[in-house]
Amino acid sequence: MTLWTTLSRAATATGDDIHLRQRGETYEIRYNGIELMSSFNHQSEDQLALRAMRRMAFAPRRILIGGLGLGYTARAVLDLALPDAEVHICELIPEIAAWNRDVFGHLAGHPLKDPRTHLHIGDVQAHMARRPGVYDLILLDTDNGPDFIIRPENTPLYEIDGMALTEAALAPGGLACFWSATASEAFEARLAQRGLPWMRDDIALVPGRVDAMHHLYSLQNDRVQLKKAV
Repeated sequence: MTLWTTLSRAATATGDDIHLRQRGETYEIRYNGIELMSSFNHQSEDQLALRAMRRMAFAPRRILIGGLGLGYTARAVLDLALPDAEVHICELIPEIAAWNRDVFGHLAGHPLKDPRTHLHIGDVQAHMARRPGVYDLILLDTDNGPDFIIRPENTPLYEIDGMALTEAALAPGGLACFWSATASEAFEARLAQRGLPWMRDDIALVPGRVDAMHHLYSLQNDRVQLKKAV
């Protein structure tokens, strides 16, 4: 059996420990010892982009992605986006951006090299606060979801104030989608409390199986019925 090899490490200002590991063709990023993302399966990251873009008729001009990760969501968006679209990516950890460029960028076809990509190193919540009414589409894959938060500073993103912040960054009729490792009743209650149309997509990690799922929450900045994208 092939063992994991640590390729690089990074530390945040608050002392969090981030590892980049490789085993064979699989790359993994761990945050304080917990798996944050892996190249082994990126079905739900691809679907996060595909379903959101489909609901927007593949026409959003300004797109924000919260969390670069291994680049799969960015690649899926870029493959579907208009030639003149702007795809802004907020990544908190500068080393993850560097690893995308120098270590595993080939996995997702080097999304940072696309001229439509604009990388911002920093917190996505602070970025959205500075850009009200700007984005047609916001995709948030900044943690493992509201019930499995690895970085405590991401907690407000899934609270009422965080949802209001995300809505404020949307242009009229814009769409925000949250990736989650679990289905969250508490988060759903808060979404309903906001009073805007929302829905949940359940994504099988292996097509045809229902024993391993990730979940996508969509919230529209409009009073129209959300259309299911399959």
